[in-house]
Amino acid sequence: MVLAELGGSISRALQQMSNATIIDEKVLNDCLNDITRALLQSDVQFKLVRDMQTNIKNIVNLDDLAAGHNKRRIIQQAVFNELCKILDPGKPSFTLKKGKPSVVMFVGLQGSGKTTTCTKYAFYHQKKGWKPALVCADTFRAGAFDQLKQNATKAKIPFYGSYMESDPVKIAVEGVERFKQENCDLIIVDTSGRHKQEAALFEEMRQVSEATKPDLVIFVMDSSIGQAAFDQAQAFKQSVAVGAVIVTKMDGHAKGGGALSAVAATKSPVIFIGTGEHMDEFEVFDVKPFVSRLLGMGDWSGFMDKIHEVVPMDQQPELLQKLSEGNFTLRIMYEQFQNILKMGPISQVFSMLPGFSAELMPKGREKESQAKIKRYMTMMDSMTNEELDSSNPKLINESRMMRIARGSGRPVREVMEMLEEYKRLAKIWSKMKGLKIPKKGEMSALSRNMNAQHMSKVLPPQMLKQIGGMGGLQSLMKQMGSAKDMMGMFGGGDK
Repeated sequence: MVLAELGGSISRALQQMSNATIIDEKVLNDCLNDITRALLQSDVQFKLVRDMQTNIKNIVNLDDLAAGHNKRRIIQQAVFNELCKILDPGKPSFTLKKGKPSVVMFVGLQGSGKTTTCTKYAFYHQKKGWKPALVCADTFRAGAFDQLKQNATKAKIPFYGSYMESDPVKIAVEGVERFKQENCDLIIVDTSGRHKQEAALFEEMRQVSEATKPDLVIFVMDSSIGQAAFDQAQAFKQSVAVGAVIVTKMDGHAKGGGALSAVAATKSPVIFIGTGEHMDEFEVFDVKPFVSRLLGMGDWSGFMDKIHEVVPMDQQPELLQKLSEGNFTLRIMYEQFQNILKMGPISQVFSMLPGFSAELMPKGREKESQAKIKRYMTMMDSMTNEELDSSNPKLINESRMMRIARGSGRPVREVMEMLEEYKRLAKIWSKMKGLKIPKKGEMSALSRNMNAQHMSKVLPPQMLKQIGGMGGLQSLMKQMGSAKDMMGMFGGGDK
C-alpha cells in the first residue's frame, strides 16, 4: 500500500527525533520539515500542512516545558493529534440498523471502481451477518450488469438487473421492491457513472434517489486525483445528499493522503478505503486507528477483531489449552495457516501490530507469502492423520516425504522446506509450555503468567527489535489493557 510509504517517512522522522540526545529547536524543526515534506509528496493541501506545523509548534513550546516532561512523547502525541485533525471530517457517518431493510445508493464518476466497491461493501456486511443484495441500475456502460453479476456470483450475493430495460429508475425501483419482499436487510443500488461531471449524470442520480429513497448515499472516489477530490466531493454533495465516501485504489499511487484530507475538508465522512482488487482488500476507515497504524503504533483493537472473526469463540479456550501443553503438531500448524489466510492481506494484519508497518511487507512479497502458505497446506492435505497429529518430525522419513510430494504435486525439496518451517514454529510454541490457563473471571492471571520476560523469549529477535526491545514490549503489554483483550482472544475473560 502506497500510504505505507507516507507512514514510513513520518515514522522515520519521529524515530530520528527520538534518537537525538537533546530535543532542541533544531531537532524539532528537522522532524517537522521531514513530516511536512512527506505530506506534500502525498498531495496533502499546502494550507493544511502549514496549519499543522504551526499548531504543533504552538503545542510543543520547548522553552515552557519543564525539565521533567517527556518531550519526545509530547511531540509524538501532537503529531498524532494534528494528523487525526487533518483526516477527521468532524461528523459521524450514518449507521445501518439490522432487522429493517436499508437502501444504500452508490454514486461516482466512471472508472472510480464503483461496481467492484458495491460488491466489496456487500461482502463485508455479509460476513458481519447481514443479508445483502445488489441492484444494477447502470444502463449507460456496456458490460456493467455482466460485471456486477460476475462479482455477485463469486461472493454468493443475490443480484438484480436487466439486459433489455434502458430506464435505470425502473430497474432500481423493481430491484429494491423485489429484495424487500425477500427480506434482504441491505439493498445496494449501483448507478451509472460518466467520464465528466455531466448534467445528465446528476439528473439521473436525482431521479434514482427520489424513486428509491435511499437511507444512505455513498460517493465512490478514485484517490489518484489527490487534492482534486475536494471539488469532486463538493459537486456530488450539492446534487444528492451524500452521507459517506469510499476512497478506492489506495494501493496504486502516492496521492492517497491528499485525497483523504481533501474529502475530510468537505465534511464528508470516509467510511471505507479500497486497497486492492480482491474482495478482502477493503478496510474500515476509522481516523484514530488509521493514523495509529500509519505511524507504526499499531491498532490493537482492530487486530483483536480480526482474531475474533477467524477463531470461533468455542475454539479459543481449546487453542490456549494446546498452547499451554506446548505440543505443536502439523494439524495445529494447518489450522493456524487457515486462520492467517482468513484474516485477509498479511500487510493489513502486520500494520495492526505495534512496532510494525505495512511498509515491512512489500506488495510482491505479500502475495509470495500467501502462495507459500497455500502450497504448505496442499502438502499437508496429502498427509495421513497419524502424520498430522504427531509432534515427532522424525516420523516423516524419506519414503513418506516422496509420497507426500507425489500426492501434492510438489517437489520433495518443498516438502523438506515445509517440515523445516514446522520445526521452527514448534520451537517457538514449546517456549509457551507451562503457561497457566486463567479461569473465567481471573483477569490478572494471564498478565501474571504472560509477562514481558516470558514474551521476549517467545518472540523472534528481529520482531523484538522492531517493537523497541524490552521497553517497547512492556508498553505493548500495558496497551493490551491488563490483558483484557488477550483474555477475550482466548475466550477466558468476563462474559
